[in-house]
Amino acid sequence: MRTVILLICSNTFMTIAWYWHIGSHKLEQIPLWKVILISWSIAFFEYCFQVPANRIGAIEGWTGYQLKIVQEVITLAVFATFATFYLKEPLRWNYLISFVCMIAAVYFVFKR
Repeated sequence: MRTVILLICSNTFMTIAWYWHIGSHKLEQIPLWKVILISWSIAFFEYCFQVPANRIGAIEGWTGYQLKIVQEVITLAVFATFATFYLKEPLRWNYLISFVCMIAAVYFVFKR
């Protein structure tokens, strides 16, 4: 559970770092170099959660594949929330079907 909570925190920072600037109405007014510096500053905190999440998960017996697949599902869930509420993009049915496929991937990666 600690791994999942840390991955959620990590992916929240990652999503903000990568996509905050495209939701801005003043997109053209912010120089790219500033966007990069701001994004890297935010991404620092992503690593502060991601690295411990992977380490704890590995210590608890998760494989690299399991960590990666779970991380991707969390990434999609965090991004869907961000895109819906911050970017104001609709969540369409085909996106939901894609998410179901990713959740199925989690099932299969943990199946022994």
